[in-house]
Amino acid sequence: MGDYLMSLIKANNITNVTGGIPTVKSQQLIPTAWVNFNGTGTVAIRDSEGISSITDLATGDYRVNFTSSMATANYAAFGFVSGASLRIIAGRSDAANQTTTWVRIGVRTASSSAWVDDALISVVVMGGQS
Repeated sequence: MGDYLMSLIKANNITNVTGGIPTVKSQQLIPTAWVNFNGTGTVAIRDSEGISSITDLATGDYRVNFTSSMATANYAAFGFVSGASLRIIAGRSDAANQTTTWVRIGVRTASSSAWVDDALISVVVMGGQS
């Protein structure tokens, strides 16, 4: 009775039978949505999952639109940029920056806090779906 065997499970796809994101111990462990896009010139998605489009609102100001609405707007969104100088991704504080259908992000230089476009922007969303 004291002996326990460790098992290895391998799978190419795991699907929640009721739809939505599969859970392990009640935690959604994979991104709900993610995108890698070019934020300069004509904005273009390189690759994504759960993202329908990117809206270029202004210099360094983007709206990431979801393919399906989130159940709530209480998700976490974070990102990465590749700028030649130090840049940061931030929620835009001059308007609501996330809803159930999109998240608004901005790219700024760390030194001057100026909004700037960037050639490589990645955004990941965790949570928000039931």
